[in-house]
Amino acid sequence: MFDFSNIRAAGAVAAATAVLAAPVGATELRFAHWVPPQHTLTASTIEPLQAAVADAGVEIRVYPGGELGAGPLEQYVRAVTGTADIVWGLQGYTSTQFPRTMISELPGAQPEGMTGYDMIWNAYDAGLLADEFPGTVPLALWLSEPNVFIMRDHDIRTPADLAGLKIRVSGSAAGATIEALGATPVQMPAGEIYNALQTGLIDGVVTGASAIGDFRLDEVANSYTYGADLGHISFYVVMNQGAYDALSDEERAALDSIAGRELSRSAEEGWLARAESVTESIQATGDNTVIFLTDEEAAAFDEITFPVRDQVISGVDGGEEVLATMQGE
Repeated sequence: MFDFSNIRAAGAVAAATAVLAAPVGATELRFAHWVPPQHTLTASTIEPLQAAVADAGVEIRVYPGGELGAGPLEQYVRAVTGTADIVWGLQGYTSTQFPRTMISELPGAQPEGMTGYDMIWNAYDAGLLADEFPGTVPLALWLSEPNVFIMRDHDIRTPADLAGLKIRVSGSAAGATIEALGATPVQMPAGEIYNALQTGLIDGVVTGASAIGDFRLDEVANSYTYGADLGHISFYVVMNQGAYDALSDEERAALDSIAGRELSRSAEEGWLARAESVTESIQATGDNTVIFLTDEEAAAFDEITFPVRDQVISGVDGGEEVLATMQGE
């Protein structure tokens, strides 16, 4: 778990440095991530952000593939320390820093008809999540499409089919869910999934369908199960507080015009569209097993996973209030 006092101290130093080093004329902001440029992140999130600030003279220069530092688990720290001005990351990779935000990931947390980004921003705007984002300004917070089972040589139709299997998860929420279903959760960054599936280190993955295309998992997986409520994955785009404060009024206004729910909406819709396209693609190949659970089959999973949601929330300080706020209650 991160030491928030150290993060805040580093943020204060970075803020002072950003102000002293503020450029004359055009402002360049460094956006760091670890995935390739063709990932869903680019079109859904980075390009709309770049377009929104361009007329104000702000250039967002992108450093993909870990160019500003390898290791996706360190993304948040890179923003706080000023290694990058803006970063994209997953809360699940450092789950202990985001216990309240990650309530949004749990099975049964997202009400029908409500977007994931509205859930998270409902809680953030109510002041319930601010302590989880020290030293930064969140520009986008959103959820992925529903998680699915992505398997190699294992068809999942019932919870019993998971017994003894090793399943990769992105964070603690999915880990608790998979453990309750009788499998062993294995946490690793998304970039390691391909080799882990190919070599048999893991038997499958729980993540959104968009990852099948973004990380070429269709080359090493051959069975996919949709319909079990396995929750979602949460994402963030955050900006170094000092870099944000150093912007001119015009530059900040341009950034603020898209930051928050608007950029989050674009990101989440991009993930959903990519998931739909990938699902159609894996069905069309004819050499995959694609399972869509019936309501009755899905209910067998819900009976196991929904109690996990309640158990996790009970262990989070103020968890019930956070969930109620997220759900608009």
